[in-house]
Amino acid sequence: MELEGLDYNTHREKLRLMAYGRDIHQMVELCMKLPTKEQRLRCAEKIIDAMKRVVPSQQSFKERTPVLWYHLALMSDFKLDIDYPVEIIHEDKMATPPDHIPYNKEKMPIRHYGRLVNELLNKLKTMPEGEERKALVTHTARQMYNSLVSWGLGTADKERVASDLARLTDGVIQVMPNEILKEINNVPQTKNNRRKRKKK
Repeated sequence: MELEGLDYNTHREKLRLMAYGRDIHQMVELCMKLPTKEQRLRCAEKIIDAMKRVVPSQQSFKERTPVLWYHLALMSDFKLDIDYPVEIIHEDKMATPPDHIPYNKEKMPIRHYGRLVNELLNKLKTMPEGEERKALVTHTARQMYNSLVSWGLGTADKERVASDLARLTDGVIQVMPNEILKEINNVPQTKNNRRKRKKK
């Protein structure tokens, strides 16, 4: 039943920001009708103070100020003509989705070694023998050992690293396990890896 002369919220225009309540929205509407920009700005500053009290926050006022001014602009449907003290970005621009970043679907032989190691292994396939390739083999072996230790995937030892080096370079890099022992022995093991070794 509806009584004549009573104003129901269900009959009123929907609020853009319900948290601030209808009173604040009405203040914004009155502010928009003021004749000069100076008067509108002074009124807007008073509304900002009221908004701060209506919706308290643990943020400092300095941190919260840009948000309050944006909310004021939003409640006025960006029609309040004042010199805002902060940059106001129209909601249409904020709603524009970012450009889609395609997912890299390049296949990796063994994912736990990661893309960097796979790139190093591919480079080793075409490198001529010499000190540069030898140094890169050492670096790659250390990275592979680190990955095995980090992920705790089975036995992380020199034999597995040497085997994977040969297999993933199509047999180009043939390294004896004892040749890389000195380098990878300096890599600390994680707690997970040590726990697995103890259980064995």
